[in-house]
Amino acid sequence: MQVERCDMRGMMLLLVIALSAAGAWAQQKCDVGYLYPAGGQQGTTVRVRAGGQGLRGAVAVHVSGGGIQARIVDFCPPIPQNKLGDVSKHIRAQIRQRMEGGNVRAEELPELPDHPLLRDLDRLSLAELLDLSARVFDPRRQRNTQLAETLLIDVTIARGASPSDRELRVQTRSGMTSPMIFQVGVLPESCESEPNDPSAVEPRLASYITEQPPLDTPVVLNGQIMPGDVDHFRFRATAGQGLVMAVAARHLVPYLADAVPGWFQAVVEVRDEQGRTVAFADDFRFDPDPVLYCEIPADGVYELELRDSIYRGREDFVYRVSICEMPFITWIFPLGAAIDGSAVVDIGGWNLPFDQVRLDTEGDLPLIRRSTWRTGDIPTNEVPYGIDTIPDCMEVEPNDLRADAQRVVLPQIVNGRILQPGDEDHFVFEGRAGQEIVAEIRARVLNSPLDSLLRLIDASGGVVAWNDDHMQRDATLHPDPGLLTHHADSYLRAKLPADGTYCVQVSDAQQAGGEAWGYRLHLRPPQPDFDLRVTPPSLVVAAGRSVPIRVYALRRDGFDGEVRVALGGRIGGFSLQGGVIPAGATSARMTITAPLRPMPDPVALHLEGQAVIAGNAVVRSAVPAEDMMQAFLWRHLVPAEEMLAVVSPALRSAPLLMVADQPPVRIPSGGTAVVTIRGAGQAVPENLEVVLNEPPPGLTIREAQVSEAGLSVVLAADDTALKVGHSENLIFDAVLNVETRLQDGRTRKTRPPIGCLPAIPFEVVEP
Repeated sequence: MQVERCDMRGMMLLLVIALSAAGAWAQQKCDVGYLYPAGGQQGTTVRVRAGGQGLRGAVAVHVSGGGIQARIVDFCPPIPQNKLGDVSKHIRAQIRQRMEGGNVRAEELPELPDHPLLRDLDRLSLAELLDLSARVFDPRRQRNTQLAETLLIDVTIARGASPSDRELRVQTRSGMTSPMIFQVGVLPESCESEPNDPSAVEPRLASYITEQPPLDTPVVLNGQIMPGDVDHFRFRATAGQGLVMAVAARHLVPYLADAVPGWFQAVVEVRDEQGRTVAFADDFRFDPDPVLYCEIPADGVYELELRDSIYRGREDFVYRVSICEMPFITWIFPLGAAIDGSAVVDIGGWNLPFDQVRLDTEGDLPLIRRSTWRTGDIPTNEVPYGIDTIPDCMEVEPNDLRADAQRVVLPQIVNGRILQPGDEDHFVFEGRAGQEIVAEIRARVLNSPLDSLLRLIDASGGVVAWNDDHMQRDATLHPDPGLLTHHADSYLRAKLPADGTYCVQVSDAQQAGGEAWGYRLHLRPPQPDFDLRVTPPSLVVAAGRSVPIRVYALRRDGFDGEVRVALGGRIGGFSLQGGVIPAGATSARMTITAPLRPMPDPVALHLEGQAVIAGNAVVRSAVPAEDMMQAFLWRHLVPAEEMLAVVSPALRSAPLLMVADQPPVRIPSGGTAVVTIRGAGQAVPENLEVVLNEPPPGLTIREAQVSEAGLSVVLAADDTALKVGHSENLIFDAVLNVETRLQDGRTRKTRPPIGCLPAIPFEVVEP
């Protein structure tokens, strides 16, 4: 190809696109969809397969927390389609050799592609060859470009590494992946060895495959489920053991965008040596990940079977199963306490060496905390609980009838429990005409199975207000909480019609109940407040360039004011543009601009928002989150541990662009306004074009023209779509219009991106 016509400035920019493009494009090029295995034991080194796309050229792996080192070993691209036939011949030849003996004659076979999965075929066992053949040639396995590439990573876990969930990210030359969960545990680990489903092995091969010896417990099992796959593990157990078998599947990959249901729905079953079912589970209450408790009836070898509920499968159907006599808490009561108060709560569950634990209530935030407890080497499962500044009290029975209702004084948090099916709890308080009150249940967010139903009843027995499920939703987005899909906790806000006595009734909508059906009933006046989420949790931006983010305001109790967002901490060189969420808005797009010098290591960024509520300044930290899709439609903001930014090099020849006008840009309703874009220290390229990045409906670019002053962009606001007073941020994407002439005389036009400009506020004003 010969280049006949191309602006020199544009050519220089083309050469540096990979280094200087801002994160909006770079971040879309790399992603990890699964880790296998998704964890490891303290004091070991684990070979992990990270499957995804855009992983070629990976330069580093970052794992949160201390005590872990990760090293990239190799990159595995998809095997080319035109080479699959040659690969099949080699694998079949090796399988025949294992069954019949003799040597494989390399001269009779086609050349084998150089691929990490195909090296040392002659050293693989028959079982390993069959597993490799199934992974490459299984006709039920559909190719998925989002999972087509694999990165081999050695993860070394120190003996003193804290057992917990960590976040693993892969950094490439052009981006950084979203975080994936990697679990650090205390138990020995074992990875599945395929084939492990006797019914799926061809009869002619069955006699050549050695059955794996049974495993000793405690152990953590690691596996992947492919289409139609059923995994089997044999383990030894003795009579009287109380084994907890806890599956982590949906916990590792919370949502699948292109599958229904929108996660790996695991089913687990335990059988004895006669094939009789000893225990079965397909969930744990409302959590899709199964947990079962099995009291072993006799000494022997038992089999655990795991599959998807409807026999789906692919590479990201990854799971971990802990099998041990671990202490597992199934309920606590009460579900929380007052801040800085003494809090000892009762607990129930399996294999518990104690029946009470103490909650950490010191400090003010967060209001929902998670904790584990231990007396030996194995900690309990993680349990959430709530704290608050409002005084709390315990429910007093009997209060099943309105006549026996417990009297409370607002504001108050009542720690209660629906102890049996059909139970109803009643609480009364004195109210005044026009008084606003909020009644809110916190149960499901605290791992209680309660599906609450709230009623506010007046003195005559009339229902003033009621609520079953309550959720915040913006179109298809469920911003909070990110991992719950049944928003079972009730919330109502009402203005009392008259002076008098009012009753709040709490029940279970499914008429269920038990020791675990606890709740915290908040009775109070409205307390306007907000939480913040920020996406994405991983950023890559060239030095001096900008990258777009979105900050969400989760508004509480009627708060609809403006929120001003700023970068917190002392990380020098970064700046935030457009840091305002307008009054009433649920979110705002902003930009973060990187320092002029690259940084070799990722930097943790912290954002916080401030609003004035009832005359007081209220500050809230922004929780990093990943915007994940569930089953083709619903989206969820799944919290991440931290927001990391990588600042990559940018060549000096790539222009730094800036908006010359002072914000905000004021656009008359139904009219136009001009925005001028200039280069910092150099002229704007003649072939520069800008496009609006996710503009609101009704805002368009009418025309743009390059002059000595810069690029003048005429913005138009449709008066039917954008009303007077509308305000948010403008983000421009910059591209180059490049024409190249090919050897055959044809002309090819391309529009390579060079990044985005810092966000600028705009508002629609009167014409």
